[in-house]
Formats: sequence, C-alpha cells, structure tokens
Amino acid sequence: MAKTFKSLLGDDVASTRTLLHEAIPITGTISSGTYTEGAYPGTETNIKTFSHGMFESVYDYPYLSSSANHIYDLTFGYSSQLSASTDRTQNSKKLNIYNQMAQVLMGYDASGSIRKFDSDGTLDDDGTGQMNQCFFINFSRLLTKDEIKKNSFRLDIFTSGSMSGSGLVTTGATTGGARDTIGDYGSANQFRTSPAGDYGLLFTGSGCTDGACVSGSVGLIFYQAGIVVLTSSIFLGDFGTPDSFFQAYGPTPILASTGSSFAATKLQTIEQLANGFRHRINDIDFNNTIELNSAIYFCRVNHNEFNYSSNPTYVSGSKIVVKNNVSDLPVTYATTVGLYSPDNELLAVAKLSEPLRKDPNTELTLRVRLDY
Repeated sequence: MAKTFKSLLGDDVASTRTLLHEAIPITGTISSGTYTEGAYPGTETNIKTFSHGMFESVYDYPYLSSSANHIYDLTFGYSSQLSASTDRTQNSKKLNIYNQMAQVLMGYDASGSIRKFDSDGTLDDDGTGQMNQCFFINFSRLLTKDEIKKNSFRLDIFTSGSMSGSGLVTTGATTGGARDTIGDYGSANQFRTSPAGDYGLLFTGSGCTDGACVSGSVGLIFYQAGIVVLTSSIFLGDFGTPDSFFQAYGPTPILASTGSSFAATKLQTIEQLANGFRHRINDIDFNNTIELNSAIYFCRVNHNEFNYSSNPTYVSGSKIVVKNNVSDLPVTYATTVGLYSPDNELLAVAKLSEPLRKDPNTELTLRVRLDY
C-alpha cells in the first residue's frame, strides 16, 4: 500500500475516442451448402430452426458444435395493409414480426400508430415508398460489435434464376440469372436517425454511379441495431421455378415482383421464405465498429519527488541499501503506478515494462491509459 500520494490536476487527465474496424466476410456457402448432409435439400446442420417457425438462425459451423458461432437470424413479415384476409399461412406471425421490427426500428407516428418501413428513409408516412413485405436479417452482436460501419455493407445476391438440385442458383436463359450487389452506397454522410440509432438506405449497385444513386432504395440498414431490412420486390419476376428446390419447400414460386407477388408470399411459411432467400445469397461483406474510449492520466514525477521508497527492503540497519556512501544520491526504481480514489482506495494498477531509475536529478512523466 502506498504511503505517499500525489493528486492529479485537470491538465493531467485527457480523454480520447478511437474507432476500430474489422472486416466481416460471410460467404454464400456458409448460408447454404457447406454443411448439407445427404442429397439436397437434406439437413443443413448449421441452420437452426425452431418449433415456433418465426425465424431461423445461421451458424458458421454445425450449431451443435461447441465451436459454432451465431452469425445472423433471418425472417420475413408483412404489414397490416396486407393481412386482412385469413387465407394466409402464418398470417399473425408474419404480421407480428413486421410490427415488432417496425416499432423498435421506426417508432410511432403522432397518432400512436406504428410507422411502416419506408424505402426513401423519410418519416412522413405519405404512402409513397412504403415497404409492406420485408425480409429481416438480424446480425449477431459478435459480428457487428458496437455498430456496422457506414458505407461498408454489401450484399451480393441472385435476384432471379432457377435453383438446381444441389441448392445452387443456375443462370438459365429462361430465367436470366440476374445478380446484383446491394449496399449502403454514399451513406457515410447521408445517414438518418431513428429510435434505434442511425440508419441508411440500401441501393442496388446497378442503380449507383460514382457514388450517386439515382434509383429508389430497396431497403434500410440500421447500423447500431445490426439489422438489415429488404423489400421483397428486389427479386425480378418469380423467385424461382417449381423445380426440385420448390418441390421440397413448397409448390409455388416464393416471390414475384409483379402483381402476383403477395399471392405467392402469403402461401409460404416463414421458414420456406427464409430458406429461399438464404439460398440466393452469394456473399455478404461489411466492416464492424468497436468504439474504444480511453482516459489518459499523465503521472508527472518532479525531481524532488519519489526519490525514496516505502518498501521495507529499501532500508537495512537504518541505512539505504542502494547507497554505498553517505554522499550518494538516493535512488529508486519505479515499477508500478497506482491510481487511487479521493479516499485513498486503490482503483487501478499499471505495470511498467521495465523498472525506471529515479533520483533527484531526473524527472518522469508516466502515461497511463484506461480503456473502456
């Protein structure tokens, strides 16, 4: 326990904020195909489904493995504008998912109603640009950390094409095999704010030139929440043909951007919709952000301070053991810095990489950083 203290003044304390970024690549083979057992569709051991059927979870290894990490959850929902009829599969669940996401991410309007997702990013609720059928990708906190870095999200996805028996997207002449890259282009300086934090608009790469996006957005990305919202209309024409893929997951095409779009989606379960979407993913890339806040303490030791040690081994027989002659200067070696509260309670300890010599002819400034 220290017996000599020195108070830190205002000029001795500084604060810094550092943003650290990690590149997060998620290949399409992780989302579908890498851990498939047996003939397709087979059992995908890294995809966890639940009895409630409201979403499915994707892992980077078979989810029963102790080394498996949760990557993201995938689900689908639509607004009350499309849920009046009762002839729809999982109607209440799809509606509940949409409302839950909307009230958390978009909040409420002046009348107390839940705001709908709006592709233009405004909160005017004027009926234009509303996304009434949406896929939701909820990334795990393990990947996003504090937030997704703005203007870093890219989703490479097949927006049309057939599914082969192995679960891969084919590019047949009849289906076109369209593929696009969806990203938050230009959002570094054009993001907006919602109850869940900052969010940006998602555009297709084909609609953006030199950072300027002229076409309408196809979704929203909520950076702090780590959630991506995509309108179902990103898919061109039918979401596929009734081949072996849809023979396994449902008798009808999953999505269409035409007038029959809702007629197709209402017949599919959330799990079927999530499976169809997941098998369209070719690649997902983004950078996460870790906000590192630091308090820096400059511990200044003047020439006439801390030249003697309170360590009992510093003295032997009433003599300072580091002095050979009476006229020698006292010498100490600093190894540790302790930060104390006003009540002299030890709060933090910093160790030096090597002992520093201190005598009346030297002064030291030790820089101690606390990260949190």
